[in-house]
Amino acid sequence: MNRENKKRTFEKHPYKTQPCGESFTCRLCGRPVVPEGAGTAHRNHCPYCLASRHLDVEPGDRSADCGGLMDPIAVWVRKNGEWAIIHRCRLCGALSANRIAADDNPMKLMSLAMKPVSSPPFPLERIEEMTRLMGGDGELRW
Repeated sequence: MNRENKKRTFEKHPYKTQPCGESFTCRLCGRPVVPEGAGTAHRNHCPYCLASRHLDVEPGDRSADCGGLMDPIAVWVRKNGEWAIIHRCRLCGALSANRIAADDNPMKLMSLAMKPVSSPPFPLERIEEMTRLMGGDGELRW
């Protein structure tokens, strides 16, 4: 067998243990994303639109076969007060949480945080009526 026909093997980057210095172009907004300014060694989402890509099954393993675009759908606050973005894959529906980065768009983050407040599961017109029914102290009075 000659040298040209040998199958090349490439080592996967150990994303879990070593910093990732790769740049990429966001698949949603098309902007170039560089690792500098993230405040972390592991950039995994676009700082402009907060979109990500479904690459991992476990953080850093790069073993997901999906590769779908992951939309930011919410934020949550971890025990230590750190914010994380919840992403949902458009193709398979998988959910994942990613730490926010230092250079993430603060307006996009606040927009995600305020989404449940701006879209309550009841009609806003009924707030006054519901407050009156509760007597203003959270107790229902019939």
